[in-house]
Amino acid sequence: MLEDLAKRAKNASYQLSVATTAEKNNALEAIRRLLIEQEPDILAANQRDITEGRQQGLSDALIDRLLLTPDRLAGICQDIERLVAMSDPIGEEYQGRQLENGLFLKKRTVPLGVIGVIYEARPNVTIDIACLALKTGNAAILRGGKETIHSNKKLVAIIAEALQSVGMNPEAVQLIGDPDRAYIYQLLKLDKYVDMIIPRGGQTLQQVCVENSTIPVITGGIGICHLYVDESADFDKAIAVISNAKVQRPSVCNALDTLLIHQSIAATFLPRLVSELIQQGVTLKGCMQSTEIASKISLAGADDFDTEWLSLTLGIKIVSELQDAVEHIRLHSTAHSDGILTQCLNAAEQFVARVNSAAVYVNASTRFTDGSQFGLGAEVAVSTQKLHARGPMGLEALTTYKWIGQGDGLIRN
Repeated sequence: MLEDLAKRAKNASYQLSVATTAEKNNALEAIRRLLIEQEPDILAANQRDITEGRQQGLSDALIDRLLLTPDRLAGICQDIERLVAMSDPIGEEYQGRQLENGLFLKKRTVPLGVIGVIYEARPNVTIDIACLALKTGNAAILRGGKETIHSNKKLVAIIAEALQSVGMNPEAVQLIGDPDRAYIYQLLKLDKYVDMIIPRGGQTLQQVCVENSTIPVITGGIGICHLYVDESADFDKAIAVISNAKVQRPSVCNALDTLLIHQSIAATFLPRLVSELIQQGVTLKGCMQSTEIASKISLAGADDFDTEWLSLTLGIKIVSELQDAVEHIRLHSTAHSDGILTQCLNAAEQFVARVNSAAVYVNASTRFTDGSQFGLGAEVAVSTQKLHARGPMGLEALTTYKWIGQGDGLIRN
């Protein structure tokens, strides 16, 4: 069954690879239009997932990731509009040059082919991946979690209807509708048809994919994110950034997990910060020194600085200097998003040079690590590895290139 599905996706990818920009944009517009028209049905399907999720005891963080609302659907539609307006990277030619042997050589950007994405919760990911894949001429095989089954089936049905309405192959976006985990292992072996695997989920899922796939795997999306408050930081601005990074949407991978504070300002800065965060319902866990300064901070456990909280919990550690903060990040970060809050240009430059995460911030919230916020139209995933793609993966990350050599009866001597 799954091999047949992958074969159909592969065939669809051949058709998509030669689709014009206008044809692909028409398909995206059709998807956006149907999402608006069928909003009540989408929300009803999503509510079934929410109800079943609560019955199964899903955490509040997972329920939030699973939830679709009119506002979130509107945001998805706005992302599609932005994607339509963006340049199509497919077909771009570059590095053209005439070689001494007479060959004219150039590169041309082409689609990857078929992308397999395994993800949990967050049904908006279904639309993000499908639309990015279509814009870049790729087919997609989607395997969402069982907690999103009703939402995903409805969304993929809408995508198929939209593609059909504009004369494109509706099999370009396929959903593995059976939640049996055995299908994940089968998908990971379909290297004859699938060109790249992207797991969006926890460490266990990523490890399963890395260890079992015969297809290249892009890992990432696990974010133990840090901000370091330097001794020169503007307290008011720092508190605003920290609050945003932690509270604005705590259940996502770019939310703040650990705050590092220079020891010279801890006694004055921490009480102000703690007062602000406690009012917003944040639970604080810190090092011994921080608990002695603020009684509202409980002592952190052995693994707390290696935890992606995905909730209103924040780890706090006082450090002696910038290098101490950098070393903590190197030890505990997942190389997702880390930043410094400072008014010192030299400190900012040192931090950026020494912290090798996919996204490094100076005086800005970690919440910006997002394809839409980066102006990429949306994202397939946030890659924390270094090969092929890094950070939010937008259009360019779903392309590769081919060499094109031109001659006129040219032969090699």
